Amino acid sequence: MNARHKKIVNYGLKNILAWIISLIMLIPLTLIVINAFKPAEECFTMTFALPKNITLENFSTVIEKGKLGRSFLNSLVYASSATVITVILGSMAAYVFSRRRGKAMNAIYMYLVLGIVIPINYVALMKVMQVTHLNNTMPGIILLYGAIQLPFTVFLLYGFVSKIPTDLDEAAIIDGCGPIRLFFNIILPLLKPSLITAAVLCFLNTWNEFVMPLYFLNSSEKWPMTLAIYNFFGQFEKSWNLICADILLTCLPVIAMYIICQKYIVGGSTAGAVKG
Repeated sequence: MNARHKKIVNYGLKNILAWIISLIMLIPLTLIVINAFKPAEECFTMTFALPKNITLENFSTVIEKGKLGRSFLNSLVYASSATVITVILGSMAAYVFSRRRGKAMNAIYMYLVLGIVIPINYVALMKVMQVTHLNNTMPGIILLYGAIQLPFTVFLLYGFVSKIPTDLDEAAIIDGCGPIRLFFNIILPLLKPSLITAAVLCFLNTWNEFVMPLYFLNSSEKWPMTLAIYNFFGQFEKSWNLICADILLTCLPVIAMYIICQKYIVGGSTAGAVKG
């Protein structure tokens, strides 16, 4: 077998492996979708059998009893606020780190980026939240979401900012731009593809967050949709049809946003090269 045939075989095996992994990852979602449309008597056991009688009552039941309307608004407020805060602060920090390079600044940058891999100490964090009176508050959980997503956002935007020529900064300063005007009027528009990528990833990660609100939100009125599912599961432990409908409603906004913004994510991953 020559090199060309080996390349074709390796390419085919990689594609087959990718298809197998993709199908395995689709199994839970397929199971949830099928059982979400089954009546209670058909859903005692989670199976892949198609529903004999398709019903939509499961969705109206979970919206009413699970209070998904309030939970949806809570998740939207948390994810949107945290995304705006993280993207603005992350882009400003990335700009400073990329322009003021030195041993001290590099050390601060590495310290910040380590937040991506260092595990969270929930005991110490709980004490901090109690001392600052932010525990069980909406501003507190928003700040926590922002703090969690900030290291990765800075890491993502740092590479893009570094590719913007410093000649633009010098030209803007000569024309009379101050630091704030320079960043928001000159630098920030050039980061649009990467900013959209960072915003989408931050929103999706924040929307799917489960542990943080579980620990730091005691009031069910402030719970996001992820915790609403947890509460609903405890209330209807054997009603798998309602649980699947609840999970499906929670996943739909995330799936829709990813499909709509997919081109921006792909474009942002290859953008950043600016011709001087």
